[in-house]
Amino acid sequence: MKRTILFIAFAFAYILVGAQSLYVGSYNIRNQNDYDVQNGNGWQQRCPVICDMINFEGPDVFGSQEVLVGQLHDMLKGLDGYSYIGVGRDDGKEGGEYSPIFYKTAKFNLLGSGHFWLAEDTTHPNKGWDAACIRICTWGHFEDRKTKWRFWYFNLHMDHIGVVARRESAKLVVSKIRELCKGAPVVLTGDFNVDQKNEIYTIFTTSGILKDSYVYAKHRFAENGTFNDFNSDIKTDSRIDHIFVSPSFSINNYAVLTNCYWTPIANDAHKSNAAPQEIDLYQYKRHTPSDHYPVMARIAFNRSIKNGK
Repeated sequence: MKRTILFIAFAFAYILVGAQSLYVGSYNIRNQNDYDVQNGNGWQQRCPVICDMINFEGPDVFGSQEVLVGQLHDMLKGLDGYSYIGVGRDDGKEGGEYSPIFYKTAKFNLLGSGHFWLAEDTTHPNKGWDAACIRICTWGHFEDRKTKWRFWYFNLHMDHIGVVARRESAKLVVSKIRELCKGAPVVLTGDFNVDQKNEIYTIFTTSGILKDSYVYAKHRFAENGTFNDFNSDIKTDSRIDHIFVSPSFSINNYAVLTNCYWTPIANDAHKSNAAPQEIDLYQYKRHTPSDHYPVMARIAFNRSIKNGK
């Protein structure tokens, strides 16, 4: 009898682990700067929209980019139930942009965390190869509090100018994932500054340890690419913000979320013949909360999946 009970318990635990689900994402929130304020895209008006959207979506873990320390504290105040890991790229403390990983503290134990610079010398702040900026990658090792299932999460922001830097950074990240994770489940998110047509993108997708969640999604809502330049009227097919996952993940849903917010242009109300006359309509300007759209994916770890199929 005891053996039967133990067998059932182990079988149930295996099922839980085998079908472990995650809601993950990547969001370049755009650094806080005076230029954006002058153009009507200031952080103080964007931050509440970003936090409200994240709280509504409720990703379990998500990576962000271009986050300055003040923005980091603002997000922590606005987000419900999240903590973070990461450091500023310029000094390994609070200087410069973070590439933080936010996670739900009620759902996960943080087993370990770290970071490395995207450069020839990964141990301290420095520009790599032909990069225009210092770049960093953050990683965390997490455990689900209930199921005890463990996974790794990496988040980065690759250089926007240095082609060699992007290529070598891609190789470096793949190498680091092999070294640290040793075949364990992994998610890699970030602003890669290369789209799905770029040869550097294939360094990840042909590595044998990562696949693009967009490609393998069962259900996809992606009417636009991921960079919008603070203009919701432009359209691109390029996805430079990616969610790469281990082959043993299935992807049920993938989305590029094109949410906006509005600010008033005129105070005069007008009516519509297609709506009740009690309804007042006003002229507003539409804004995107960042110059990137957030990318989200609902994924599930399944041991039976092989080679990303």
